[in-house]
This record gives sequence, structure tokens and C-alpha cells, in this order.
Amino acid sequence: MKFDVTVFAKDLNGAAPLAKAVEEYGFDGLWVAEAAHNPFLPLAHAALSTSRISLGTAIAVAFARDPLIMAQTAWDLAEQSSGRFILGLGTQIKPHITKRFSARWGKPAQQLREYIKALRLIWHNFQTGDDLEYRGEYYNLSSKATDRPARPMPYHRIPLYIAGVNTGLARLAGECCDGFHVHSFHTPRYLREVLLPVFREGRAKSDRLDALTLSCAVFVVTGADKDEIEESKLLTKSQIAFYASTPSYRRVLELHGWEDLIPRLNGLLRRNRWREMHTLIGDDMLEQFAVIAPPAELPYKLRERYMGLLDRAGFYFPFEPSDKGKGLVWQHAAKAMGR
Repeated sequence: MKFDVTVFAKDLNGAAPLAKAVEEYGFDGLWVAEAAHNPFLPLAHAALSTSRISLGTAIAVAFARDPLIMAQTAWDLAEQSSGRFILGLGTQIKPHITKRFSARWGKPAQQLREYIKALRLIWHNFQTGDDLEYRGEYYNLSSKATDRPARPMPYHRIPLYIAGVNTGLARLAGECCDGFHVHSFHTPRYLREVLLPVFREGRAKSDRLDALTLSCAVFVVTGADKDEIEESKLLTKSQIAFYASTPSYRRVLELHGWEDLIPRLNGLLRRNRWREMHTLIGDDMLEQFAVIAPPAELPYKLRERYMGLLDRAGFYFPFEPSDKGKGLVWQHAAKAMGR
């Protein structure tokens, strides 16, 4: 199992030293998530300051960008990083796509299938100079060889991951992707009983013989003392409650018989009582979603829980390159890897 770090982009001036620290600690990869900031720009800085770790998006919002813009960005980062870049895509939800990004939202699995096909056709055009013609329900592309970059490159087979919670995108990943970002809002049982069979079903429909790589930033609860652990519990329960209030994540709750939480959480949300939502998440539910352990034991507990389920794992926990406070969590994780 590879051990990665996932961060949310903040200060571009801090991206290079942060990436360098991730590599020096001995971790295998750095993922940048898209939230308030663009996820690609920090990776350009990271590529210059590192030489070994993989660099990827977890995730970049696909439908907010047309396929050509996405293909160009991924191509440039793959070349700059000497093949260490992984393009991780997500669909987001309809209100964000149509209102925040002012972009088109269709049937997300079908739209993403077309998007992936378009990306690979564009990369083929970049590499070979073959003319590009594609007509789909959501995307139409036409390009002559003169539109491609000046030269082909050795890193043109860019790994492509997608993210999701439900079986539609899981099946799509099995059919046509290199990897899948398992959402942090999951349980090992959901991964084992619901997603893994669908991944295998998708792979069986394709002509691919390689295994699908599964990656996840896992919810964790930890702390140096009782007070820190209680604070960590509250924060993690709040995050779980937020996701549990989202209708599209209902399948995870239904598997465990927790679907009655959804209207209760939605009721608190509608009344602007979101600070109370964590109180509906019991300790037994927390244990299903999160790895709970002191810092020194946390990486071993994570490995024990996910060995054979995930290929790449990390903490849903801020990365701090220091030898005190929250930084101790990452010190112990690096030690656990034997590096």
C-alpha cells in the first residue's frame, strides 16, 4: 500500500516547500484537491521542487473545464513532472456546475464517459498528429494536426482517475480508467460489498488487463491527549454529518440501516442549525467511517483496516511538516513506512 498526502490548495508560494517536505518525509504521492483554489497551479510548483513522488488532482472538477483545456493542462504537467502527474477528475454536483461554474450538467456518468474519451483522443492527437474528429451528446471536437503541441513526448499515457461514491461512476472507472478516488465518506463494508464487485464488473466489460488502482484520504480521529481526541471526534463527526445530509450519498447509509438520519440532518440544515448536526453521529457510526487511534498507532491501524482494499491511502487530516502538535501524526506515518 502506498501512502499519500492530500492537501487543499491555499498559498501558491508555499506549494513548493510543502511538496518538498512530503517527498523528504518519504511519502509516495501528493494530491491537491479543488475547493477555493485551482488544483493545478500548486502541482506546477511541486513538480519543480520534487523528483520522486507522484503528483495528482483529487480532484479537479471535470465539467467546469472543456476537454481541450483539461487535456492541455494535464499534458503540460505530465511533461514538466517527467511522467509523475495523475489526472484525477470528479463530477461535483449539479448546483455547483450550473450555478458556480455556469457549465453544462447532463447525465453525469454518461457525460464523464464522453469527457474521458475526448481527453484520450486529444492526447492521441497531440502525440501522433492524427486529425481529431469526435461527435458526442455532450462534446464535439474537430482539430487538425497543426493544432497539436510542437513535439510528442514520452509521458503521453497520462494516468486518469475518477472519483465517486455510487455504483454508476464506479462501473465507469472499472471500464475505462486507471484508478478511482474512493470518497472519504465510505465504510470498509461499503467498499468491500458494494464498490469492489462493481469495479470488477466494469473491468470485465473492457479489454484492459491491468488492475484498477484505488486511492482514498481516509477519515481519522487522533490526538496526543483526551482533549485533542475529543476535538478530533467532533470535527470528524461534523464532516460525516455534512456528507450524510447529501441525498446522493444515501446508498452508504442504507447499507448500514442509517437512512433515517437523512431527513433529520436535512431538517437541521434547513433551520441553519448545522453546528448541531454532529450530535446525530454516534460513536458506533464514527468507528465505521474513521480510523481511531493515537498518532503512533494510526498508520498501522489504517494499514490493517485497508490492506487488500486500497492501493493508495492517506489521512483526511491537515499535513503539517513539523515535529510537534499535528505534525507528529505525519512523523509517525513516515516512520511506519520504514523510511
